Amino acid sequence: MLSSNGYFTKSALIGLVMGQLVSLLVTSTGLFSSELSRRGIDAPTSQSFLNYLLLGIIYGGIVLYRRRPLQMKWYYYLILGLVDVEANYLVVKAYQYTSMTSVMLLDCWSIPCVIILTSVFLKTRYQIRKFIGVAICIVGLVLVIFSDVHAGDRAGGRAPVKGDALVIVGATLYAISNVSEEFVVKSADRIELMAMLGLFGAVVSACQIIIFERTELQSVHWTKDAVAPFLGFAAAMFLFYSIVPVLLKISGSTMLNLSLLTSDMWAILIRVFAYYEEVDWIYYVAFVAVAFGLVIYSSGKKEDETTFHVSAYGVEGKARDQVTIPDRLGEGAYQALTSEEQL
Repeated sequence: MLSSNGYFTKSALIGLVMGQLVSLLVTSTGLFSSELSRRGIDAPTSQSFLNYLLLGIIYGGIVLYRRRPLQMKWYYYLILGLVDVEANYLVVKAYQYTSMTSVMLLDCWSIPCVIILTSVFLKTRYQIRKFIGVAICIVGLVLVIFSDVHAGDRAGGRAPVKGDALVIVGATLYAISNVSEEFVVKSADRIELMAMLGLFGAVVSACQIIIFERTELQSVHWTKDAVAPFLGFAAAMFLFYSIVPVLLKISGSTMLNLSLLTSDMWAILIRVFAYYEEVDWIYYVAFVAVAFGLVIYSSGKKEDETTFHVSAYGVEGKARDQVTIPDRLGEGAYQALTSEEQL
């Protein structure tokens, strides 16, 4: 990160700025979801629909312009879109029951899930340091749940334990989605993945909206104050999807991982100063535990870093600190992934 004269290099400074921009985008999605919840609008699938639609239109346009055949079967993308939509639904739904801070901290549950899934299905091997970091993160997650039980109404939701459970299930689905994305990116094309995820995510979301949220949307009084959080959520999500690959290319996944830690502190600051809510002291202990665990998890040599790919709600950890690339993917698939990341 430092140049030979001891100062930050240009790329390091750009990475720091972009890292905080990504962190703020993650926080802003939680802020917009909390704002909709405060206004009594309960339409989590509708929030995600606009993001999927933007992804499908913009990245789908790129795919059509390139005129290349799909490198993966369409029904794989359909399944991935379904899992991604439901993960998004559960996490956004959780804002109706628990605080924004709890949602953002409990999202870290996806990391141990990813480790298990990649170990079983992608034959990834991890160093003991990674497991120590994950164990500390889980301690932080337990503290968050204990804080919600202990603080009751001060947790910022009408049913905080239920909200915490929704986040954990949603984070598990995010992990499944992320591991699937890792396999697809290695085997196919990153732009194609985002385009197809947007297309099928929009289709699945539209069907779910018609079945479950049509009445809710009809009952909403669509003033500018109600529309603005919807549009803000979609814009933040789309920017998040677009910036993360650039940040990975400039600074790597460790910088991304560490930058995202500050999103939890942004959330606490917003909760205290914007909503004038009281934050239970255990939250701060939980944050320190999660932050310390993620620092340990992210530490190590360049080749041992965790790589991230874009998911529907936010960025989710995909541990690729593997000692060897899975044999069934082969060297050619890994080289294809490396070439694709240059686009």
